[in-house]
Amino acid sequence: MKTTEETEGFDGEASNTSMISGASSPYQPTTEPVHSRNVLAGMRCDVEYLRSYFGILKVVEVIFSLIGFICIETIMSCSLCEGVYFFEFVSCSAFVVTGVLLLLFSLNLHIKVPQVNWSLTDLVNTAASTFFFFLSSLVLACINHNTGAEIAAVIFGFLVTGVYSLNTFLAVRRWRRGNGCQGVAQTSEYIRARTASRGEMEARPELA
Repeated sequence: MKTTEETEGFDGEASNTSMISGASSPYQPTTEPVHSRNVLAGMRCDVEYLRSYFGILKVVEVIFSLIGFICIETIMSCSLCEGVYFFEFVSCSAFVVTGVLLLLFSLNLHIKVPQVNWSLTDLVNTAASTFFFFLSSLVLACINHNTGAEIAAVIFGFLVTGVYSLNTFLAVRRWRRGNGCQGVAQTSEYIRARTASRGEMEARPELA
């Protein structure tokens, strides 16, 4: 019959053995959180954005860019085709990029990538689209042969240029307002930190 000391010693050896075997076991329980949530789990249609100025402008830009691209694609022959190809590239690129941004904003997918400054991204896209649409429409207007497809493409090109210009103006205001709020927040944090450190110095005069 085993004594109490022998039983305790046996239990100690068993626990030590289990700890050693558990430490060397490849099947260790992990404390890291398991991210099983789907990236698209929180995807929903943001009706408020679609009703806002930016949402409406984005929809109009996508539609006008698509119409301009379709018009330029119906041209069967051209003598100075560089202007036609330039307008085709600009309208197709604007349609794709603006359409992607519209989907990201309207489905709230952009909030899943907070590392990107989306206000600045939208500003760069609208400013670049304004410039290139105006330039390509002007070139196409100067070299067109008065066909119906070319005239329609020029008209929609200048129309979408105006829409992009308005969007750029609003995007600049939003970007400046966002930077101003960020600067005020940083200043407030700095003042709060200085006040807290000053209060600590006054509470502990031996540090002065």
